[in-house]
Amino acid sequence: MKSLLYYFQTAIKNIWLEKWINILAVLSISIGLLIICGFALITLNLDSVLQRWASGFGIVVYLDPKTDQETEASLKNQFLKDQDILEVTYISKEQALRDVKQTLGEDAIILDDIKENPLPASFELKIKSELLQSSFIKEKSLRIKQISGVADVQYGEKWLSSLNQISRSMKIGSIILGFAIFIAVTFITYSTIKIFFYRRKEEIETLKLLGATKSFIKLPFLLEGLFIGTVGGIISSLLIFSAYSFTTLKIAEFIPSIRLIMAVFPIQAYLIIPLAGAFMSLIGSYVAVGKIRY
Repeated sequence: MKSLLYYFQTAIKNIWLEKWINILAVLSISIGLLIICGFALITLNLDSVLQRWASGFGIVVYLDPKTDQETEASLKNQFLKDQDILEVTYISKEQALRDVKQTLGEDAIILDDIKENPLPASFELKIKSELLQSSFIKEKSLRIKQISGVADVQYGEKWLSSLNQISRSMKIGSIILGFAIFIAVTFITYSTIKIFFYRRKEEIETLKLLGATKSFIKLPFLLEGLFIGTVGGIISSLLIFSAYSFTTLKIAEFIPSIRLIMAVFPIQAYLIIPLAGAFMSLIGSYVAVGKIRY
């Protein structure tokens, strides 16, 4: 117990004595964590927006003009039983023509001279969001096209492919940036603790002469690194929380639609950030004291 008390007292004393270097290290770590958290928040919101867009995605199945009502009913039942399909909407030829006229607005007059409705009946199939991969949708569309009574199948192939590519790129970018920040935070702590170690070289030599073990000498440095990373993480969490609150409460007053695209940052993340900072700094501290010979 006395040893543990000594470790904490030594760490606190050294932190105060080297306060300016510690402040610089803490700010550097908090900025690094803030960058990765900001990027993660942007990725989370972008992914949320993409998911909302994807929720309206579907496959349009155009029926053969010669298809009778019995065949249409059979196709509908087949689609309803399909586990990959969430929703099936039937659009008759008449409904399709009304929709076109509504879209054209005043220009719909050009359709008045058409005596026979040229538009086919169709089914709009809403696919499960977790299955919205371009390769899967393409294969699914080809299978549906081979069904008797189906004339053509259409879906936003390029749009879906771009959607998946954006989401994948953002996630890969988050991983790469996270790894880079991990290296940076570890290096900052490593450099800081190494400076502290050399500044206290005489004190350490005295402890060695008195019979102090390596662990006894190392632990205060490890606690200092732990402190630096934790405080940096706390500052980063507070800044992220402040920025998020300001955006949702103040900016949303002028741009209300921002609430629709802003994803909620998990409350657990505000606790994980200081822990992540502490973990990274602890590794840097451990490497710093481990590489120096006693």
